[in-house]
Amino acid sequence: MSSKFDHKKVMPRYSAIAIIMTIFAIAVVGKALYIMTAKHDYWMKVAERQKKDSVTVKPNRGNILSCTGQLMASSLPEFKVFMDFKALKDAENDSLWDAKQDSICLCLHQIFPNLSESDFKKHLTEGRAKMSRHWPVYPKRVDYNTFTEIKDIPVFRLKPYQSGFHWEEYNARTRTYGSLAGRTIGAMYGAKDTARFGLELSYDSILRGTNGIVHRRKVRNKFLDITDTPPIDGADIVTTIDVSMQDLAERSLIDELKEINANVGVAIVMDVPTGDIKAIVNMEKCFDGEYREIHNHAVSDLLEPGSVFKPASILVALDDGVVDTTYHVETGGGIWPMYGREMKDHNWRKGGYGMLTLAQTLWYSSNIGVSRIIDDHYRNNPEKFVKGIYRTGLHDDLKIPLVGATPARIRMPHRNKNGQYDNWAKTSLPWMSIGYETQIPPISTLTFYNTIANNGKMMRPRFVSKVMKNGETIMEFPPEVMRQQIAKEKSIKELQTILEQVVSLGLGKKAGSPNFKVAGKTGTAQISKGAGGYKSGGTSYLISFAGYFPADAPRYSCIVCIQKSGLPASGGTMCGKVFHEISEGIMAQSLKVDVKDARDSASVFVPDVKAGNILAANYVLSHLGIKTNANWSGSYADGNPIWGKAERVGNHSIKLIREKQYGKTIVPDVTGMGARDAIYNMESRGIKTQITGRGKVVKQSLVPGTVIKKGVVCSIVLE
Repeated sequence: MSSKFDHKKVMPRYSAIAIIMTIFAIAVVGKALYIMTAKHDYWMKVAERQKKDSVTVKPNRGNILSCTGQLMASSLPEFKVFMDFKALKDAENDSLWDAKQDSICLCLHQIFPNLSESDFKKHLTEGRAKMSRHWPVYPKRVDYNTFTEIKDIPVFRLKPYQSGFHWEEYNARTRTYGSLAGRTIGAMYGAKDTARFGLELSYDSILRGTNGIVHRRKVRNKFLDITDTPPIDGADIVTTIDVSMQDLAERSLIDELKEINANVGVAIVMDVPTGDIKAIVNMEKCFDGEYREIHNHAVSDLLEPGSVFKPASILVALDDGVVDTTYHVETGGGIWPMYGREMKDHNWRKGGYGMLTLAQTLWYSSNIGVSRIIDDHYRNNPEKFVKGIYRTGLHDDLKIPLVGATPARIRMPHRNKNGQYDNWAKTSLPWMSIGYETQIPPISTLTFYNTIANNGKMMRPRFVSKVMKNGETIMEFPPEVMRQQIAKEKSIKELQTILEQVVSLGLGKKAGSPNFKVAGKTGTAQISKGAGGYKSGGTSYLISFAGYFPADAPRYSCIVCIQKSGLPASGGTMCGKVFHEISEGIMAQSLKVDVKDARDSASVFVPDVKAGNILAANYVLSHLGIKTNANWSGSYADGNPIWGKAERVGNHSIKLIREKQYGKTIVPDVTGMGARDAIYNMESRGIKTQITGRGKVVKQSLVPGTVIKKGVVCSIVLE
């Protein structure tokens, strides 16, 4: 049987195909070798053109938290929104835009009432006519809540390649409580990731994190981000600041500054056993008459402290054994000649105090009494007295972690080769003993009083307690003892008794309380104007009160300093009043009862909850074991407040109801809120607030829902 396959006809065809494919393969390999060798440099340049340079990726900056974990400074997202009208046209959605344009403009007007529907229509029509690919929908950045509202507008809610709607995201540094402790918390330069001052600057390396690096490569005509080094987010710092105490101290101080028309006010609260700074207020009168935090006077003002220095002088004398509590000193009729000058007591026009005991020299703040005691016992050896002052820690560098902080300056007498003093006069010692010829910032003075309250153990003022990352502590800053004992225990106890008597029997009565014991000392000093002395251009005064409470078991120390022009000027009356309000408020806040101990199955267990940040309310209620019926998703730790109100459901649960808020350009309704939430709502919109009363907001001067005008002030009444 013969084969039907014709080899003579088929084989030449297969051979031709094989030869062609072989030649083609040789050509491909040859071309590849040619590209890899002769054209290597050319194609490497082409590859480089498809690759973009490395780009730095910014990490998320860490948060600054209060001692109780409340957000005080955080990086929150802000957005700028745009339209790509060419993408809209390419997606063939022009007709949809035409149909929805009026609705879009109406929605934008409702979100941004400062621009009318016609303004938006004219603006968007202009961008569409230009076929702009990056036309701003609104000229300013918007917060996350506003951004989500914009994304929900017709057309904008479509995918970007269908609608052309797109955005740029920014990280904006926000202080959650507005100006509260602003100078201490710090701030960032507006458009830069650079800290300006405060804890933001001091702990910048911790908060900042580490930049990442990505490069972009073009693949199939699209750029893809390729991560070389991932960014490492910054850590959080936990401060010692207590928001409630800070708010209390600020309001108490501002009220008094306004009443006496003062120029500068400082208030600091310190925890006695740890040295933790619980509140630090720095208020300065601005050109518009309002008080704001401009400089950190508490740590940088080098002024002669005046009479609050006298207890240190008496402590040195007691500790050196040159006097005891039975010592008496003659002060005469209120004027005493000293080396060609006159030392005067505040009541010299009324005949002075005459003979005083050691304790009474501090009760009545007698300049003559204290200066005579020190001059009589140290005039021949002033170095011994100044060394004694150094032992009290007043001269120590506290190493405050704030830019601009300055240690005290207390001059040590120096003798030249001939044994004569070249930086010291006979009047130096008596005037130094009463708080002149020294320069001491308020925080150093407070540290001394805190040390007395702490039975002689000197603690370094602490502003930050720990560093946290992802909820875990990665670094701690424990309380630091600077001096184990600044004086003998007996001397400390004697001074404690005298300081308590200053408030109960002396000039410090205004600082006292009927509910607990207070110890402290008043101070009034003229402010030197450099070469012009004390009298040039009118007399200015530094008035102060420094002390601690409760005196029988000290928990907190506090100093209040006020700078004012002209008389009257009284540390006991003016600063003592502020000290009283701060101490009363703090002690009232600390009177807490464990709710579990007070539980009664037959009683209404759930507390009244104010309107305001219901995320915070939910956080507190859940920790108290109280059920909440929440209708949102979110976490208190996220830092973004959710505003609403609370309703009691039966005796054992609370319903938290989220309420829609006005935009950032509209006056909010803060009725029913507490002071803290009300201030946050107002000041986050640029509205200055004036608060009177305590409790819940019952009245606000600005009508809710109206457009915010620049520089407007809202008066809020609480009951």
